[in-house]
Amino acid sequence: MIVLRTPDAAFADLPDYPFAPHYCEIGDRASGKALRIHYVDEGPRCAPVVLMMHGEPTWSYLYRRMIGPVAEAGYRVIAPDLVGFGKSDKPGAKSDYSYAAHVDWMRQWVEALDLSNITLACQDWGSLVGLRLVAEMPARFSGVVLSNGGLPEGGPAPRAFAIWRAFSKWSPFFPIGKIVAKGTKRTLSEAEIAAYDAPFPDARYKAGARIFPALVPFEGNPAVPDQKRAWEVFEGWTKPFLCAFSDGDPITRTGETRFIGRVPGTLGAAHRTLSGGHFIQEDDPQGFVAAILDVARQGGTT
Repeated sequence: MIVLRTPDAAFADLPDYPFAPHYCEIGDRASGKALRIHYVDEGPRCAPVVLMMHGEPTWSYLYRRMIGPVAEAGYRVIAPDLVGFGKSDKPGAKSDYSYAAHVDWMRQWVEALDLSNITLACQDWGSLVGLRLVAEMPARFSGVVLSNGGLPEGGPAPRAFAIWRAFSKWSPFFPIGKIVAKGTKRTLSEAEIAAYDAPFPDARYKAGARIFPALVPFEGNPAVPDQKRAWEVFEGWTKPFLCAFSDGDPITRTGETRFIGRVPGTLGAAHRTLSGGHFIQEDDPQGFVAAILDVARQGGTT
């Protein structure tokens, strides 16, 4: 495994991202290589944790307008960069990545920080990895807020996702910032688009971003049995579980119906529809924050 690390200079002067970096080193079990994971850590260290997990092809910058308000409400907000993204290390080959590896890397990270009383806020691949963490370590989590994501367990890929998966595999160009901009309803500034490009100085750094769509466990994917085991946990999950999907995401539209009723913790929750596209953190951060605080106050008051 060849491990790449984006130079710090690439992240200079990012708009609206004043957060101090924090790092934790974990190990890749297949190669024995060390991997450094970056995370934002704001708010009181002794407070209940709100874990904000990003997806594809973003990084913790996605949550920049949500971290402050949740921390100011009295919570410890932690927003990691998945391996292959943001300021975290980036294995250089697509074959270095698997769904199971992502879950294991982040499980090691949660255990290294010894996080508990966690409200998970997740979207996109942040939900695929985050919900698996909840299923594997349920005692560490007190609640879940899910937006524009899911926990696929086989079946055919939706048409919009199949198109995206083919693009990520075959397109000779993979302009991360512009991809993110197309997934929002509001217009991102050139500086914001550049911030999403910052972790990827050239194509060598994009292996993780390129392979993620192919790892989603639709029919025939080797991760499907792991997903079904995770669903067995959620079918008995009675802690708060709130869905806050957007009204303008063609990829995850109606995704909340796979959870509401099936997960006991969804019963009686104030599920809501947020206004925006796929990257709801850019379009309706206030709505997402309100949903998170609703659940966090149930799971562990400050």
